[in-house]
Amino acid sequence: MALDDDIAVLSSAPLFNLLERDALRLVAFASEGRLLREGDILFKKGDRSDGGYVVRSGAIALDAREDGSPDALVVGPGALIGQAALFTRIERPATAMAREASSVIRVTPSLMRRVLEEFPHAAAAMQDAMAEELARLTEGLEQVRRKLIAIDGEEIPAKAPDEEEE
Repeated sequence: MALDDDIAVLSSAPLFNLLERDALRLVAFASEGRLLREGDILFKKGDRSDGGYVVRSGAIALDAREDGSPDALVVGPGALIGQAALFTRIERPATAMAREASSVIRVTPSLMRRVLEEFPHAAAAMQDAMAEELARLTEGLEQVRRKLIAIDGEEIPAKAPDEEEE
């Protein structure tokens, strides 16, 4: 695929959509593409990560259970697989397998570090987006906690003064 095609795919992916065109060009130029046939394994659950992947074409199934049940998630073009793996080496929480002929773009932590150093505004935008995502997750978990407490018939503790919303 041409560099402009990769830039277009990257610009539609979460987090990468926060990068300016020059930063996207750097990622597209310095990243590595990989072609997968139907049934090829991109990585297995428990593997140590080597970066995050943006799906260029095709469909990738993610299976965290590995029990033969239907795949919990199938992603297509523009999807980001392994957000945390963009920034550090982690243990893969799921197996990723091509459901059809597919192509992905691998972005290593060292490349992301370079992009964030060269484009500090992008780094700040990514940090803000990830902080918002974490806040939404935390609020969702708090709602689940309150529902579980209510089911058990316990009294829901009031928020501490430092937890009050501003």
